[in-house]
Amino acid sequence: MARQTEPVCKLCRREGEKLFLKGARCTSPKCAVERRPYPAGQHGNTTQFKRGRNSDYSSQLREKQKTRRIYGVLERQFRRYFAEALRKPGMTGANLLAILESRFDNVIYRLGLADSRPHARQLVQHGHFDINGQKVNIPSYSIKASDVITVHGKSKNLAYFREIQGYMDQRPRAPEWLEVNVGNDGIIARALRVPERRDVEQPINEQLIVEFYSR
Repeated sequence: MARQTEPVCKLCRREGEKLFLKGARCTSPKCAVERRPYPAGQHGNTTQFKRGRNSDYSSQLREKQKTRRIYGVLERQFRRYFAEALRKPGMTGANLLAILESRFDNVIYRLGLADSRPHARQLVQHGHFDINGQKVNIPSYSIKASDVITVHGKSKNLAYFREIQGYMDQRPRAPEWLEVNVGNDGIIARALRVPERRDVEQPINEQLIVEFYSR
């Protein structure tokens, strides 16, 4: 399975903003963007590098790359998502973001069950969650309205999930389209509806992505 292996702090520095790929480190003074707010490499902090970044194509490309990196999606899969969004009725950009938000790994992150999307992807791949009572270990699985997500039976006794139940109320609140409850039966989450444009957490200009693929 293809995956991103590049140091993730370099990705944030390349885009010039926090993509929140390393959990708590992104909100600490150790964040690479806070310490070195310019691209990595020999010419990252030079005037020559900065000069050629203002064209329409450059803006479109950077927005597309930023969005891909936020959700941990490689180029071929991202193109498939765009093609799917194009076929659906409604605004293509909003459809694309809804598809990305519905990814299983993103949902686990937005529920507060992981510190970052890469962490959520790892938890999903290791088979720690069930969807409607069936174990699913595919990060790109698309969550539908009324789907119920629970911790897999054998994973409930792991120290990580026992501890996380104790401080779920201290985690960031889940978005409006998701619901999570912690009780005697453990962690139970449900998708209340399909995600909408207003549910997207980070600032993304989806119109630039549409323009990039419409060239």
